[in-house]
Amino acid sequence: MSNLEHRYEVRSREERYRGRIFDVVTEEVTMPGGGTGVRDLVRHVGAVAVVALDDAGQVVLIRQYRHPVGRHLWELPAGLMDVSGEELPVAALRELAEEADLTAGRVDVLVDLHSSPGFTDEVVRVFLARDLADVPLDERHERHDEEADLQVVRIDLDEAVAMVLAGEVTNASAVAGLLAAARARDTGFTTLRRADAPLPR
Repeated sequence: MSNLEHRYEVRSREERYRGRIFDVVTEEVTMPGGGTGVRDLVRHVGAVAVVALDDAGQVVLIRQYRHPVGRHLWELPAGLMDVSGEELPVAALRELAEEADLTAGRVDVLVDLHSSPGFTDEVVRVFLARDLADVPLDERHERHDEEADLQVVRIDLDEAVAMVLAGEVTNASAVAGLLAAARARDTGFTTLRRADAPLPR
């Protein structure tokens, strides 16, 4: 077996849709053994999510309506990288404040994931936030649309992991973040990366 990987080259590209959050394109790509294949893909701005872990070992979960699946899901505080020039840790702290009314004195990288690499290039960086404090009442974000009926709860991290394994938490970044947070806790938080660690390429 050869150690050389096939180089997948884009022969042509057609933009099907351009939006604020994602674009849809069709690309013709060279395939191993000759020939080409056509692939539809979604180019995405990327996202951040936050496992907020308090001093009692509880994490913040949010229950939010997601229209594509037609129901409410348990998730982490999270959001899009749709503010020009915003650094990932700053975005994570912004989302934590907007969705959970919390600030954090310490932020580290837990895990990075390609949310669904069969059709999108979306990368989600999941942070671990600790040293939590409440955002003052007069500084809290006013929530609109689906965020207006957010349910925010704190539960023990092990209970959240049990929810993942029982199929009660299915959001990809929440699954990855909660399992990674439990592993990080169990290893004394020695495997965390700095908040400004580069994204995978």
